[in-house]
Amino acid sequence: MKTSSTARVVPATTAVIPISPAARWRAFWVCVSVAAITILDMTKVNVALPSIGEVLDAGSTELQLIVSGFVLTFGLVLVPMGRLGDQRSRRTLFVVGLSLYTVTSVVCALAPTAAVLLVGRLLQGVAAGIQMPQVLGMAQELFQGKERARAFGLFGATIGIATAFGPTIGGLLIALGGPTDGWRLIFWMNVPLCLAAIGLALWLLPDTRTRSQRPVQLDPIGVLLFGASIVSLMWPFLFTTGAPTDNPARWWLLVAFALFVSAFIAWERRYARRGRNPLIPLGLFRISSYRNGTLLQTAYFTAAPAMFLTTTLFLQIGLGLEPVYAGMVSIGFALASAVTSWVGGNLVSTHGRVVVVWGLAGVLVSVIGLVLAALYTDPAWTPYIAAAVMTLGGAGGGLVIAPNQALTLGDIPVKQGGLAGSVGQLGQRVGAAVGTAVALSLFYATIYRESGTHDSLVVYQDAYAFGMLSVGIFLSLAFIVAIVDLTARRARGRDVSGEEPRVP
Repeated sequence: MKTSSTARVVPATTAVIPISPAARWRAFWVCVSVAAITILDMTKVNVALPSIGEVLDAGSTELQLIVSGFVLTFGLVLVPMGRLGDQRSRRTLFVVGLSLYTVTSVVCALAPTAAVLLVGRLLQGVAAGIQMPQVLGMAQELFQGKERARAFGLFGATIGIATAFGPTIGGLLIALGGPTDGWRLIFWMNVPLCLAAIGLALWLLPDTRTRSQRPVQLDPIGVLLFGASIVSLMWPFLFTTGAPTDNPARWWLLVAFALFVSAFIAWERRYARRGRNPLIPLGLFRISSYRNGTLLQTAYFTAAPAMFLTTTLFLQIGLGLEPVYAGMVSIGFALASAVTSWVGGNLVSTHGRVVVVWGLAGVLVSVIGLVLAALYTDPAWTPYIAAAVMTLGGAGGGLVIAPNQALTLGDIPVKQGGLAGSVGQLGQRVGAAVGTAVALSLFYATIYRESGTHDSLVVYQDAYAFGMLSVGIFLSLAFIVAIVDLTARRARGRDVSGEEPRVP
């Protein structure tokens, strides 16, 4: 059905799946479990990088690609699959994505070389990109009003736990399997989890299939231009390791990125004028709550994964901690973020954007504390102090993710929830790839520059400080966006609810 750019829509608070409350919550927890499996897999691999590098003789570039290549393919398919989920069956896409994730986990677990592991990770990213847009899309269709805010609070708590417990679980699996094959258990762990999730999805997820005789509109030219934009943006960062052998010509791809983005925007506008459904309705970004929330979460996720990764590397390589103990440093973050995500999900409906502002302030303070702990405390005590500081960061982080998600999608029409959520997820994934690449390049460049001129501990302390500098900068950008959004909301006298949504 064609609509004009100013037509009113069904309010974003309307639930469209006519099932009982108990069935809605059962379906929600299946969706959240799928998201947790994906996020857990992203973070538990980080702690295994030193082991993978040693066993498979992988250099820093290959290790960077094993982490960020997953994010690249994840980001490439997020938006098209979000669109497909909005137009057809989310349950089917869940099952397809989980089945592919199971197969690729086996490939990664059996990988004899770094090249095979990289291919497996790239395909894993595709699988993640198929299933993840359906999580927020389904949540949009299952709940309304305060119940939706509660659901997003629980979703944020689960994601916070998965993000922060990932390194701990990865370290435990490496300890159980030994230094040679322990990292393979990280991928074997996915197999029973995915099989269980497939069974639960078939059993408990409602049928959201859109019955239509019209073919699925995926805007193929838009998909190609969009893919070229993402690849050209992320490629230079994926191959930035800080080594002297890094090819500076890679940065010219950012010029190609600007050209592809311009072509994509022009095409999408033309496609919409012809009455078709563009890949990304650019009018979504005219909704200030969605635009600001998406920018904020992109900046936040550019910082957060890099914080975990650089901290884990410093503890393992710089201080010589075993993977399991390095991973345990983030447990406080996980527990604190779980609690404050639940609290924040309830507070956001009455206090609005200010909840996110205070959360970001807490994370910024914790980043400063982590750097000071690394530089000025006794190395024997550094992990314990870092764990305490991480707990503060988790308390702040829980007030960011879930409340911001509720504010970002609060004004989005229900049937665009999968698409809008996948665009936001794309920002997170691109941000994560760029942020980890920047932090790692600063980390390794400092090691290359100072090795042989300073004591080894001093070298790794400096490397950690420079890597965390980028984390602080991106968190500051998120904080600025939050302040701008808070000011705009208060100027309108509507800090909690956003403006009325309109069809792009």
